[in-house]
Order: sequence, then structure tokens, then C-alpha cells
Amino acid sequence: MAIKQFKAESKRLLDLMINSIYTHQEIFLRELISNASDAIDKLYYRTLSDGDTGLNREDFSISIVPDKEARTLTIADNGCGMTKEELENNLGTIAKSGSLNFKKENEPKEDIEIIGQFGVGFYSAFMVAEKVTVMSRAFGAEEAWKWESKGAEGYTMEPCEMQERGTRIILALKPNTDENNYDEFLDTYRLKELVRKYSDYIRYPIRMDVEKSRMIEGTDKDAEGKYKTPEYETYTENEVLNSMVPLWRKNKSEITQEEYNQFYKDKFHDFSDPLLVIHSSTEGTATYNALLFIPSQAPFDYYSRDYEKGLQLYSNGVMIMQKCADLLPDYFSFVRGLVDSQDLSLNISREMLQHDRQLKLIAGRLEKKIKSELESLLNHNREKYETFFKNFGLQLKYGIYADYGMHKDLLQDLLLFYSSSEKKLVTFKEYVSRMKEDQKYIYYACGETVERIDLLPQTEALKEKGYEILYLTDNVDEFALRMMMKYGEKEFRSVSADDLGLETEEEKKEAAKQVEENKDLLAFLKDSLEGKVKAVILSQKLKSHPVCLSTEGAISMEMEKVLNSMPMPEGGEKVQAQRVLEINAGHPIFQKLCALYAAGDKDRTAKYAKLLYNQALLIEGVSVEDPLAFSNDICDLMVEG
Repeated sequence: MAIKQFKAESKRLLDLMINSIYTHQEIFLRELISNASDAIDKLYYRTLSDGDTGLNREDFSISIVPDKEARTLTIADNGCGMTKEELENNLGTIAKSGSLNFKKENEPKEDIEIIGQFGVGFYSAFMVAEKVTVMSRAFGAEEAWKWESKGAEGYTMEPCEMQERGTRIILALKPNTDENNYDEFLDTYRLKELVRKYSDYIRYPIRMDVEKSRMIEGTDKDAEGKYKTPEYETYTENEVLNSMVPLWRKNKSEITQEEYNQFYKDKFHDFSDPLLVIHSSTEGTATYNALLFIPSQAPFDYYSRDYEKGLQLYSNGVMIMQKCADLLPDYFSFVRGLVDSQDLSLNISREMLQHDRQLKLIAGRLEKKIKSELESLLNHNREKYETFFKNFGLQLKYGIYADYGMHKDLLQDLLLFYSSSEKKLVTFKEYVSRMKEDQKYIYYACGETVERIDLLPQTEALKEKGYEILYLTDNVDEFALRMMMKYGEKEFRSVSADDLGLETEEEKKEAAKQVEENKDLLAFLKDSLEGKVKAVILSQKLKSHPVCLSTEGAISMEMEKVLNSMPMPEGGEKVQAQRVLEINAGHPIFQKLCALYAAGDKDRTAKYAKLLYNQALLIEGVSVEDPLAFSNDICDLMVEG
């Protein structure tokens, strides 16, 4: 029989189709099943148009038949089939899509979804097969035809026998190699797995004979009625492999919470129910269905480099991508779920998405939907929202800090911080609503724990005035607030800042007078600390405590600790905040310093300065630079009495 040549640009183009377009060999099964679904849809379209075919949706199916002995895999459908001319046109010309022509020639009808559009999916079969045989009998035709090819050399066509309409594709698998085990595509478990992964929502049943085992009735007991090891027999069951109807295409009113929960656990391999379900259907410029889930707890690898964000992406029920990262911003990377759209611009392999306006539209709408659902949870189920925030609030804070604060307007009302006065987590909006009339700033304090922050000397004056303070315990917190700068019209201000806006003009004048009177002592104390501080000042924020540290410039003490805890390039220098030692002028220790300095005892005055500086470091949770010298100074003062 004469071999006919392909009408496309011969071997080079076919090699490209087989070896370059698809990244995973397993994709061939998705492509062939999608083609079979298209063939059924075309015939079903006729039942809607003509009404005289005598066929119903229940009459259609796709079958998969693995034959381990012959090493063949058959995918068959009872759809429209192909005539000799259609076989020549659709399979003899690479990249010619009969499905695309069908879509163009027919107006869209309800319940019709043609998946294919490029006409190259069929040729993915050559990734796993050394020979492909297609037997097809068109609907209403009395003859069937067989198309057969071993690849780029060409193909043959001849009549064949088929009792029923439809198409049967028989793949003679390639021999196994060290790199590829083609026998995996004859294993029923593996085939079931691939169907569930890529084609679970094809709208017609995908059937396969599956060998199963069952106990032989009556073999679990002996003649005396005592239990014994039973005997088993194997049997074959024709099993439907796909669920067909996507949950996300059902009306919300038809779906129970238990169904949502089970779908999530099955699809995303979680043992716990999701904390929140977001089911959205949108039409218009961006038409899609989305089913999103927020987990009840963070995955073990969530805050690691190994975690991969992204939503599953479907086109008309066929999975295109397992993880489409472009559908989620990083700050919502905790969201799991899927998006199904009919309007996606797919590339030729249908494995990846063209990055076009449509994708950006969907991503933008999903972002707004997730934000609004989280806000609703915050406003209507605070306990549940706080559970969410415990798991994923850190990611929202990183979202504020990232991209120079571009997303602060989107995320700022989702943040929670512990309140000094409320003794619980509060929002910025709640804080501002309680601000006193004379309060200038939103105050915050940083530390390792709420308990340690609550003891900071810098908080005393604010607490005395009844001002609320937000306690920041995560490393990113202060960076995020510095990036925000303000919430509404209210500026953020650290309790360690040099100016807390608490003093009246009269108090400022009195403080300036006191500084002038003690300027020589303060200068001596600064010099005694040998460059460790930028200045020594008299504090206006301390009440009962003798000393504390504040900072000038962009880097705070807490930011210094965080930055220096990160991996540093070889030869890199540690970050140093511009430290300021604040001394309480009303504390007896300051009177002692004044007396020592006035008496000319500069050695003891300098020793006191170092002790106070080290004390302030310990209060801030910073290690003393020379613990031995610190200990010796304390002992000396104890001996001196």
C-alpha cells in the first residue's frame, strides 16, 4: 500500500510537534480524550439542531482499553466519526483543526463546548507510540476507514470493518528505555490517575475495564462456623473514571458545605476542612468559574522556598495547568483552588497560557473577590478571621512591605495587631476610632513577645496618658508600618522615637532649660560611651525607669536586630542604628550622676554611664557587648557601697 506524505512541512514540523511542544509525555492522554469529547459534542450538536438522530446524551461515552500483552492502548468514542475525506483533511494535514472549523461554522449553542482549536493534540500520541492507527466510521455512513502512520514518513489509508459509528485510536507503544517506561500507560491505576488529573470533568463518561478483587462468599468460616482466612476472586468491572460534572459549575444552592469540604480534601490532599470557601461565577469581559479555598492551617512548607503558589487552571473542564502562579498575587498565595474559563488564549500545546489581557482580568477580579471575602469574614466572624490571621497574617504583612507599599490600600484593613489597652487583636480602623482628641499619632512598640513589650520603659508616658499602643511581635511588622507611613491621616510613631508628641510648649521650654544646665554632664556621658551612642539626652517619656534607648534616623533598634539576624555576604558589615541613651531626669540615678560629676569623680561617672547603657541594651533584648566588663562594674559598685 502506497504511503501518502503529510501535507505540512514534512518531518521537521512533525518532530517539533512531538518533541518540543509538550513538556510531559502523559499529556497525550488528555489530548486524545479531549478530541474524543469534541467528536461526541459535534454529534450531540446535531441532536439539538436536527432533532431526528434518536440519540440522547446518555448514549455517548469514551472508552480506554489497555492491552498489556499486545502493548497497545486504545481510546475510543461513539461520536460523529470521520469520513475518508475528513481523515485525510484532519490527520493528513498537521495543525489543521476540525474542531476549530466546527466552532467557526456553527453559532454557539447551549450545552456545546468544543475543546480543541489547534489540531496538533492528536500528534502528541507519537510521543509514546511508534505506530498510531485510527479507525473511524462517520455517523450515517456505511463504510469505515483506517488511517495508520509511524510518524514523519507519512500515512496509509484503507477501508476497514467497524460495526458502530465513532473513532478508535490504537497506540502501539514504543519499547521501554532507561529514561522512559512506556508500560506505565498500560497500568490501569496510572490511567485512572491521569484521567482524574486532566480529564475528570469531561462531560461524557470515560470507561475502562478494571480488575478488582472480592471475597468469595462463605469462605470466611469453616464447617464449624469459626472465622478463618477467606478466599478471594478477581473480577472485571467496567468503571467510570471521571466525575463529569464540575462542582464549580453547579449553583451554590445545590452544594452542601460537606460537599465543598470533601472536594477540597480530595482535590488538594488536606486532612482538614477548609476555613473558608469562595465560589464565584463571573460573566462579561472575563467569563470564568472559580472555586477557591483558604486552608484552616498553613501547610508545613508554606513559609519556605519550597512552597509553590498557584491555582489549577481549566479550559472548558480540561485541566491546562496544575499551578498557574499568575492568577494569585504573592500576598494571597495561601489560597488554593481552581479557575475554569472558556475564553482563555491557549498556546499551541494547550499546556500553558498566553499571558494576555484575559488572564490579567481574571487575576484582578480574583484579587478583589478574595479581599472582599476576607473583609466579610473579619466583620462577621471575628474568631474565625483571627484563626486565619494566625496562619497567614504574616503573608499579608509581607504584602504591605513588598513592592514599596504599592498594595497597602488593598491590605491595610486586613491587618491585626495586639492592643495595649484592649488586650486583644485590633485593626487600624478600630484603633483610630478610639483615639483621644489630643492624640497625634498611632503608637506602636516592638519586641519578641507581648509580655516583654508591655514592660518597656518607653511605654510608660503613653500609658499614663491613656494612649493605646499596638504591640508588634513579627520581624516584618515595623518594616511594613514604616512602608505604610500613615493610616488615613494618622502617622505611625514608635514609642522609641525621639519625639512622641506628648509635651506642651511650656514643657518643651522647661526641658530645654534643664538640658542647657546639664549639657557638660551629658556630653561627658556621651564621650564615656566611646561612640556607642549618637547622644545622651534627658528623657521626657520615662516615669519610673531610670534609662532607655531610642534611635535617630531610618533604622530602629528592632530593625537592627532583624537585619543583623539575616544571612550576610562575606565581608559585609552589620547594620547599626543611631542609638540615643535617654536618662530620666526625675530618677535618683540622675541625681547621683550629677553629684559624682560635680565632685570631679569622672571615673565613677563614666562607669555609671556604661552600666546604664548596658542596662538599656538588656531592656531592648540586645546582648551586652562585653558581659565580663559589665559584671565586673556591678561588683565594683557593690563593693564600693
